[in-house]
Amino acid sequence: MPERSAPLPMKTGRDLRIDLFRGLALIMIFIDHIPGNLYENFTSRNLGFSDAAEGFVFMSGLAAALAYGPALAKGLSWEGTSRLWGRAWLLYLVHILTAVWAIAIVSAAVQFWGNEAMLAKNAFKTYGSDPFGFLIGIATLGHQLGYVNILPMYMALLLMAPALIRIGQRSQWALLATSVGLWAVTGLFRLNVPNYPMQGGWFFNPLAWQLVFSLGILTGLAIREGKRLVPVRGWIVALAAGWLMLTFAWVHSDWMLETFGHGTWQLRQWGVPFFIAGFDKTFVSLPRLTHLLALVYILSLPGIVPRIAAARAVAPIRLLGQHSLPIFALGTILAIAAQAIKQIHPGGLGQDTLIIGTGLALQLGFAFARDRLGPKAIARRKRQREVSGPQLAFEPTVALNAGNSPVPMPPRRTRSAAR
Repeated sequence: MPERSAPLPMKTGRDLRIDLFRGLALIMIFIDHIPGNLYENFTSRNLGFSDAAEGFVFMSGLAAALAYGPALAKGLSWEGTSRLWGRAWLLYLVHILTAVWAIAIVSAAVQFWGNEAMLAKNAFKTYGSDPFGFLIGIATLGHQLGYVNILPMYMALLLMAPALIRIGQRSQWALLATSVGLWAVTGLFRLNVPNYPMQGGWFFNPLAWQLVFSLGILTGLAIREGKRLVPVRGWIVALAAGWLMLTFAWVHSDWMLETFGHGTWQLRQWGVPFFIAGFDKTFVSLPRLTHLLALVYILSLPGIVPRIAAARAVAPIRLLGQHSLPIFALGTILAIAAQAIKQIHPGGLGQDTLIIGTGLALQLGFAFARDRLGPKAIARRKRQREVSGPQLAFEPTVALNAGNSPVPMPPRRTRSAAR
C-alpha cells in the first residue's frame, strides 16, 4: 500500500527534485546529442540500459499529474483538457522551430563549407532526394530528423494525458493495466505512427512510451496525496540497487555483453517477444524500463537526495529544469550546430570542452533571462503589486480588531524601503 512520504526541505512548495533531475536530464541530452565528445562517456546512458530520454519522459508525466491533475479531479473537464492540448500545440510549434533551425544549420554547413556529409546523417538524405515529400513530412510530423524527434512523441502523450490522468485518479490499477496492456499490444503487433515519405514509424513510438509517461503520472498523483507510489521496503531497495549494479557491469563488460547478449538472442529464438528480451528504444524494451524504474526508486528514497536537491549549489541546474521546454529547444539547436562544427573540424578535448561549456552557458543564461524577464515573471510581479497595492516606504499600517475598528500598528518597513 502507498505510504506517506517524508516532507521535503523546501520553502517554495515545489518538489525541487523534479527541477533538479529535469535539469540534469537536459544537460545530459545536450551532451549526448553531440556524438563523439569525451563527456558523453559520463552521462546517464553509461549507467545501464536507459538514458536521459526515459527519465525526461517519466518526469514529464509526473509534472503533468501535479500541474493538471486538480483541473481533472472531478472529470474530463474542458478546462483541464484544453490546458493540456494547448501545451501540446505549443510543443508542435517549438518542434517546427527546432526542425527549421536544424535544416538551416545543415544547409549552411553544405552551402558555405561544402560539408555534404551532413546530408547523409540524421534522416537528411530525403532533403535532397525528395524535397517536397521531406517538407510535407516535416510539417505533418511524418518525417522527423535525428536528434529533433522527441517533442512529437511528447506532444502525442499530452494529447493522451487527460484520459490517462483521469483513469489514474479513479484507479491506479486501472491506469497501470491499461498502459501495460497498450505497451504489450504495441510490441506484439509492432504498432507505430507511420512515417512519410520514408517507410517505417516514429523513432520515439508514443504508443509504447506512454507506459513511461503513465508511470510518471501515477507517481505524481501519489505525491499529490502526500504518499509514495511504491513504499520503502528493504527488499525492494536491495533488488533495485542490485539490478542497477548488474546493468552497470553489463554495459561495461565485454564478456557480459557477449554472453548475456547471446542469452537474450536465444530467448528471442525461443519465441520471447523482442520488447521483453531485447534493448529496443523505440518500443521501450523491458530491460530499459526496469532499469529506469530501479533508478527512479533509488533516487526517490528519503534522506540525502531531497537535501541535495534543495542545496544552493545546484540552483543553476534547477533553473534549467524549471524552464525545460525552451531550454530543450535551445539545446537541440546548439547541439545540431555543434555537430556541424565537429564535422567540419573534429578538434579534440579542448574544442569539445569549449563547445559544451559555451552551449551550457548559453542555456543557463537563457533560463536566467526567462526567469527574470519572461512573461510568467512579469505576470508574477504584476500579481504581487496588485496584492500588496501601492505603498510608501515606512507607511503606517493598521489591523482590524474583533469589532472591525482600526487599531494603530507600529510602522512596518516594506521591501522597497529595505532596498
